[in-house]
Amino acid sequence: MAPAQAASVVPNFTSGTVTSETTSRTEVTEVINVVEYSNSTSYTASGTNINIPGTPGLGTNYTQVVPGQAFQFSETMMTPGIASETYIERTTVIDSITNSVSVFTQ
Repeated sequence: MAPAQAASVVPNFTSGTVTSETTSRTEVTEVINVVEYSNSTSYTASGTNINIPGTPGLGTNYTQVVPGQAFQFSETMMTPGIASETYIERTTVIDSITNSVSVFTQ
């Protein structure tokens, strides 16, 4: 068997350019669901020009400080259970384009 021989390789070009483009898309969907619970009963009363006794509650007799004048009154009673719920769903999309150019000469 004859020994292997090597021959030189001579490129047949003098210059060249290679261009490439890479695109990608990332899509992320987030879901946030927060549920807050109350395990007791609460009662609040507030207002203007209203006489609120030291221990307000359902069935309490509220009176105006200055009868006949304008007034505001609000009472809220919360019982055990779901106090509030917050639901957020959002999608984030990121598009990326990368262009590359390589120039070479001999």
